[in-house]
Amino acid sequence: MAFSFNPFKKNSSTPFSGTGEAASSSGGASAPPEITELSALDFSNASQQGAIEVTEIASGIGVVYEEAAVLYANGNDRDAEHLLTAVFDDPTATVGEGLWMMLLDLYRLTGQRERFEARVIDYARRFERSPPPWEDLSLQPAKRRNDSSSPALINLPAALSAQSAQQIQQLCVIGRKSGAIRIDLGRLRSIDDGGCALFKQMLTQLAADHAKVTILNASRLVDALAPQVKPGLAENRERWMLLLEMLKYTGESERFEDLAVDYAVTFEESPPSWESKVPAPAEQRQTATDESPARGEEDFSFEGELAGSCSETIRKLDEYAANRQVIAVDCSQLRRVDFVAAGTLFNALAAFQAQGKLVILQRVNAMVGALMRVMSIDQVAQVTLRG
Repeated sequence: MAFSFNPFKKNSSTPFSGTGEAASSSGGASAPPEITELSALDFSNASQQGAIEVTEIASGIGVVYEEAAVLYANGNDRDAEHLLTAVFDDPTATVGEGLWMMLLDLYRLTGQRERFEARVIDYARRFERSPPPWEDLSLQPAKRRNDSSSPALINLPAALSAQSAQQIQQLCVIGRKSGAIRIDLGRLRSIDDGGCALFKQMLTQLAADHAKVTILNASRLVDALAPQVKPGLAENRERWMLLLEMLKYTGESERFEDLAVDYAVTFEESPPSWESKVPAPAEQRQTATDESPARGEEDFSFEGELAGSCSETIRKLDEYAANRQVIAVDCSQLRRVDFVAAGTLFNALAAFQAQGKLVILQRVNAMVGALMRVMSIDQVAQVTLRG
């Protein structure tokens, strides 16, 4: 799901010093910044902003967001952690998902599995959904190979309805021609009866065409459909059927069996049988931000740490972008961007924007994503956080 978020308000014409003074001063300060409940964890597509509820919360949390991002950018991991945990341990503070993801990603970036696992329990209770999985990002991973034969990856929009027929039909065409397709539901917020019918018909058609279907972020659709089915009330059959199908993609066999029994009693007919359709781990980790039906040529990537002027990296990016209108940059192996490099990156991306090019920074960790918000990089590129 690609949405525009504004974790805090700031005057873009005023440079951010990152000295820590803002976090410590309270008297005579301006109104506290806002932070958003980041249900999609994505900083793009301003047209969808109205779909997100923005809630003002405890004074100073927006400043913590800024300060923690800059501390991490400057290599002060411990101070950034202390700043974040102080907010979490404050019983009077109401913490949005943006800060949650920053802390969880900080634990992953610093290899603190025990602390991560202790926090994700609270995360699951707070947001009533599965937390992000543990992944040790402190280890320098091998460079990801780009596989030009990988299935097309398509990102569905925020809402599915009867008006989505043309896009759903296009999915069927792509799946049939390529024999495999990956569908990312990460943007999904709502689906109506018409959308349910179309989506279920698409899955049936792709199965008939023997096309392999991988669904990423299937839990989004499960969460959207679950409140809409009522045991004993024989309504919304398409929603029931699609929910049962999606539970196969989330691997929730017990929940599937319970719902199947409810379905049989409610509609007095046999429910579908269980068949796990959970994607392989490598497929699960991949997400999409580009809505085009194919990924095209190999993506550019940022890896490790970007520091200083990072002139060589920018030069390579310029070369990669020369003949492209859409510039996809894989940031899954990018651990840190320092303050100077962020400024250099902003200038480069602003130049691309002025040329009418679209830059998509994919799978950014939440600590780097926060700095990109502070430095307004999200204003010159689409920035999507990793799960």
